[in-house]
Amino acid sequence: MNAYAQIIRERWEENIKDGNAAARYMENSTAIYRGEPVACLYMPKIFSREAYEFLQKAAGEICVILDKVIERYLSDAEYRRLFPFDKELEELILTEAGYPRLLPIARLDIFFDEDDFSFKFCEFNADGASAMNEDREINNAIRNSDAFIEFTRQRELLGFEFFDSWVHEFGDIYSKYNKKVDVPRIAIVDIMENGTIPNEFIEFKKAFERAGYDTKIYDMRDLEYQNGILHQNGLKIDAVYRRAVTCDVIRFKDDVQPFLQAARDNAVCIVGHFRTQIIHNKAVFKILRMSETLSFLSEAEREYVLRHIPETLPLESGKFDLSEVLTNKDAWIIKPEDLYGSRGVFAGVDETPQSWEKAVRDTIDTGYLLQQFCPPYQTENLDFTESPCPQFKMYNNITGLFVYNGKLQGIYSRAGLMGTISPFTRGLTVASLVCCHNKEKFR
Repeated sequence: MNAYAQIIRERWEENIKDGNAAARYMENSTAIYRGEPVACLYMPKIFSREAYEFLQKAAGEICVILDKVIERYLSDAEYRRLFPFDKELEELILTEAGYPRLLPIARLDIFFDEDDFSFKFCEFNADGASAMNEDREINNAIRNSDAFIEFTRQRELLGFEFFDSWVHEFGDIYSKYNKKVDVPRIAIVDIMENGTIPNEFIEFKKAFERAGYDTKIYDMRDLEYQNGILHQNGLKIDAVYRRAVTCDVIRFKDDVQPFLQAARDNAVCIVGHFRTQIIHNKAVFKILRMSETLSFLSEAEREYVLRHIPETLPLESGKFDLSEVLTNKDAWIIKPEDLYGSRGVFAGVDETPQSWEKAVRDTIDTGYLLQQFCPPYQTENLDFTESPCPQFKMYNNITGLFVYNGKLQGIYSRAGLMGTISPFTRGLTVASLVCCHNKEKFR
C-alpha cells in the first residue's frame, strides 16, 4: 500500500484525473445500494500472497467450527435452548435440507491487522451475504488508472471472481440433493424491497444462465405451492438461491407461507437452508465462548475461538457490569442479535458519554448484545466522492471473507472514518486484490 500511495504522490496530476474518472464510473455503475451509487475509495487494498494464504487457512478453520455448532444444534435439544429462536423458527431450522453442506455461502467479516496477521471476527453473514458486485465494479473503475498501471509494471495484481464461481459451487451442492433433477430450474429469491442490491441479483442470474440454468429472480411473496411443487405462475422451481435474510422471512411470514411450506416439505432445494441462521444470528458469538460449545471442540479449536471471537455478553439486566461499560465506553460496541447492514449498532468510540449511556440504557433487555470493541487496522486512502481534489486520510478497515461451499473464494474490503464501518456511517468500498511479485502466478 505504501508503494501504491507513493506512486500517486509522485504522479499527482495524472491520478487526480483518474481518481475523478473512477468516481464518475462508480456513479454510473451497477453498484447500487438502496437506490444510491456505492461510495468507494481510490486506492485498492492489496494483500500479499502470504496474507491471502493465511486468510484461507483462517476461514477454513472457522468454517469447521461453525459446522460443528450447526451439527450440535440440529442433534441436541439442550444445546438449542442457548439460542434465541422461537418455536416456529426452530422448526424451520430443523426441517430436512436434503443435502449435506451446512453452510453453503457466507461472508465472514474480520478486523485484520495486516502487520502481524492477528484478527478478531466482527460478524458472520450467511444467505444474505452481499457486495460481490461492488467489488467487481470498483475493480473495473480503477483498473485503467495511472497508479494501477504504474504499480503493475513489475507486479501482477489479481482480483476475485464471485459469480461464475458461486454457480459452480451451487451446482456441486445441488448435485448432492436427495431430490435432484438433471437440469434444475433456479430461483433467486428475496423480499424485494429489502433486497437492496437488485443489480447483483441480475449478475448472478447471468452467471447461472451462462452455465445453462433457466433462472428467474422472484419476490418470495409471489411464489405458490401446490401438489408438492413450488412455482410461480405455473413455472416449477427446483432450486432456490435464498438471498432473503431470515429475519425478513419471519417478519413477512404471513405473506410467504407457500415458500415456508415447501421448505417444511423439502419440496425444493433451498441454498442456503434455514439452518444457516444458527450462525448468522449474532448470539452465536456469546455461545461460541460458552462451555457448552467449547466442550465439544478440539483443544486447537477452543484456542482459536478464545483468541479470535471477541468477548460477547447479553445486554440484559444483571448479566454485565453497567458501571464498567459506561465508564469505559471505547472498549465496547452494542449490536442487535438479528439485524443487518449495521443497523442498530452503537460503537462507544463514536458516542459521547451521554449518548453512550442513553444507547446502553435504551437497549437493555431488548435483544441486544454487548461486545468487546476491536480497534480496526488503519490505512491511508483517497475519497474522490467528497472532493475533486481530496487529501490522504487514515481510514479504519474491515475485511470480509467470502466463503463458497466451505472454501475461501475471495476478499471484500470496506473502510471508514468511524468505529462502525457501514453504509449508514459513510463506510466505503475498497477494491480487493492479491499482489504477486515478478508476475508470479497466484492460485
